[in-house]
Parts: sequence; structure tokens; C-alpha cells
Amino acid sequence: MIKRRLGKTELTVSSIGFGGIPIQRAQPDQAVAIIDQMIEEGMNFIDTAIGYTVSESYIGNALKGDKRDQFILATKSPAKDYEGMKADIEKSLKALQTDYIDLYQCHLVKSREQYEQIMGENGAYKAMLEAKDSGKIGHIGITAHSAEFLMEVLEEMPFETIQFPYNLVERQGEKLFERAKALDLGIIIMKPMAGGAIENGSLSLRFILENPNISVVIPGMETPELVKKNAAVGHDFKPLTEAEQAEIEVFKNQMGNQFCRRCGYCLPCIQGIDIPTQFIMEGYLTRYGLGSWAKERYAGQAINASACIKCGVCEPKCPYDLPIRAMLERVQHNFAKG
Repeated sequence: MIKRRLGKTELTVSSIGFGGIPIQRAQPDQAVAIIDQMIEEGMNFIDTAIGYTVSESYIGNALKGDKRDQFILATKSPAKDYEGMKADIEKSLKALQTDYIDLYQCHLVKSREQYEQIMGENGAYKAMLEAKDSGKIGHIGITAHSAEFLMEVLEEMPFETIQFPYNLVERQGEKLFERAKALDLGIIIMKPMAGGAIENGSLSLRFILENPNISVVIPGMETPELVKKNAAVGHDFKPLTEAEQAEIEVFKNQMGNQFCRRCGYCLPCIQGIDIPTQFIMEGYLTRYGLGSWAKERYAGQAINASACIKCGVCEPKCPYDLPIRAMLERVQHNFAKG
């Protein structure tokens, strides 16, 4: 397996890692088989989150014994305040059945306002530093979907890694990756299959790994067979041919008028809808096969797609000319079914 350096953490990670969302629909014994397959393939990076229901506990159970030390374990919390983050770190340690987590990340930071809260006197970062000083976590990272926001704070933030979407369609992070690499930040790629929209996973993984700024890509996997298939890209990496590059551009153009890149330019919505999040939730519902979890998260939003009044203010701001009003209507229809 091709290994890469995770920026200033100085950790050496497998170029293909493990994304922990889909394991929610597996069984505990399948999680053990997945971990065993990862060991066989030479994969050593696992990413999960406290919000992925049973994901942390499944992984923790599968890592019991001498397996834990064979992996670089990353997880994350959306908590922005000190007490919330402190509690979540302890919950993660318990669920993962470990006394240390290699990388703990501030999850889904969306704005300067949230960033300032995290970095404030009673913010989440204080709790993370305390956990790092006590040996409970090794390194601290951040995840986000807005390249514009991350570029705004990149020069000043103390985080050692960034986690960001990147795939055949979503390429808005490329300039961000260049600058982050120059600052010696580790770059973790999430959503390599665009939330299940990309069927040719190997092609997308190869496209991502051709970018020299990337440290590790974390496709979600719920079976040992899928681990083996994705790991093959990291074993015998083949550069894209001209024909494959042309195929990618055709696919990108086909997806262009119905796929949200999560850039956030459509915001703010006058109704307060977090527009990109609606499409993320829809992907979990319709493509990931995580219906119950997606419905719970969708309903848990204070304002969701159902609040759209079709004013159209968002659409001229979208650089991809997406029919946002129609797409939000589709989201609401999908969640209203059954």
C-alpha cells in the first residue's frame, strides 16, 4: 500500500483509508472482518465520528486486542463549546475502547462565527488542547465543506489537518489543498464518491490520488470486499489515461446541473435554510442506504427544505446554475415519502 505523510503530524498513513459512515448499516461481526481485511491490505487510517450512531462502537469492538496499535484512529465531534467537546472526547474514547485517539477533529465548521466560538475562552479547542496535553488525543484537525471559509482561516488556525470533499465533480478545494500543503497541513479527502453519486469508485480514487497535495482519501466501506476493491488502487496506482480524463470531463458535465458542490455561495437563505446540507441529507437517504439516520438528522434541523418559499434569491448566486428551488422541492418530496 502506498503511504503518505499526514502533514506536520508526522504520521505516515495509507493513501487509501477507511470512512466510517456506511459501517452503520453493517453488523458487528462484519466490522471485525472489515478491520481484518484492512490489516491484510496494509491500510492503517480509520476515520469515523461521534455522530455516526454505532460506527465508533463497532470499530472499537473490532480493534480490541493488539489490532488497535496497527491503526491511526481519527474521529470527530461537531461540538463548538468547551464542555460539549470535553464530553464528546470522553464518549469517543469509551466507544472506541481505547485510551488515546490519534486525531480528533472539529467537525463541520461552517463559518468564521463558529470558528471564533471554537477558539474562544470557553470553546472546543480548549478542551482538545487539554485532552492532547493529557495524552488522550495526539493531534487536532478540522473538517469543513466551504473552501472559502477554510481559506479565510488557514493562515491563522492551529489545526494540523483539514478534511474536505473532493472527487470527479467537486473540485472547489484544489487551490485550498495547494495552500494547505504549503503550510504543511495533512489533507484528508472525504466524499470521494460524491455521496454515492459516482459509481466508478476506482476511477475517482485514482483521480484524487493523482493530486500530489492529498495525504489520504477515505471512501466509506461496509464490507471486506469493498475494502479489497478500494485498496487495490493504493497497491498498484495507475495514472489516468487521456481516454479516462475525457470520460471524467463528460461525467462532470453531465452531473453539472443537478449536483451541489457545497460551496455555500447560495447562502444565506432568507428563510434560514442551510441549502447545501439539505442535499447532503438527501444523499444519505437515497444513495447511502441510511434512511432512518438520514430522516432523524433531517427532521432534527430547526429549518429544512420544507421552509422554501421558492423566492429564487439563491439561484443567481450559484456558480453552477443549479435549479435550487426544484432540487429543494425534490428533497422535501423524498423525505416525505414513507
